[in-house]
Amino acid sequence: MRALWSGHVTCGLVSVPVHLYAATEEMRPHLHHVHTADGSRIRHRRVCEAEAREVTETEIGRGWEAPDGRVVVLRDEDLDHLPLATRKTVEIVGFVGEHDVDPLLYDRPYYAGPAGPVAHRPYALLAEALARTGTFGIAKSAVRTRERLAVLRPRRGILVVHALRWPQEIRDPGDLTSPAPVTDRELELAEVLIGQMTGVDITALHDEYGAALDQIVAAKLEGLGWAEPPEPEPAADLMKALEDSIRQARQGER
Repeated sequence: MRALWSGHVTCGLVSVPVHLYAATEEMRPHLHHVHTADGSRIRHRRVCEAEAREVTETEIGRGWEAPDGRVVVLRDEDLDHLPLATRKTVEIVGFVGEHDVDPLLYDRPYYAGPAGPVAHRPYALLAEALARTGTFGIAKSAVRTRERLAVLRPRRGILVVHALRWPQEIRDPGDLTSPAPVTDRELELAEVLIGQMTGVDITALHDEYGAALDQIVAAKLEGLGWAEPPEPEPAADLMKALEDSIRQARQGER
């Protein structure tokens, strides 16, 4: 794996040199933008509005518009030298229980690996201490182009830096709760169903999108149609649906 960022994980006066690596990768097939009339590729070009010409990558920067309308041009080298204390650190500001982080906050994960022999002992100590205490480190870091919150957690002896959204980025859903009442019997059956379906091997599950896409492509090449799966319908009798679901789950165990 290629390191995306190099810096230090800091906790008080303890500093651990680390490299960050992408922990996930996109596995879905990529579709190109094409002209629907003839299937030829659509190319997106970067054009300067003032000069009406295509510009090269080296001519492109980022801009911040001042209140008076003036545009301040920021290049990559400017952003690489932001006066942020967290620009080269994942600074742990405190610790929380592993269930104290709202899952809505989780964003992109990174593996943190020790950067050289000097990092091995403090790295192992931090990973083991987090695992023993069952706690997560809450940190701030300016990885890439912005300062973010992050969770530092152990996973099989490896430190994972999981970027978080800021709490202010989570939208207020309003009242999306259901006003419908439920009976004790319905709750009992729902609990039985959950019990019957508890225990899923997530590693055995696979993305079916690619296979479905292959079916459509093959059908279009042969000039054929394809059958879409039926859309689920709301159960007219909730109790019966629960009982049938429990029966089906039990049969699946045999």
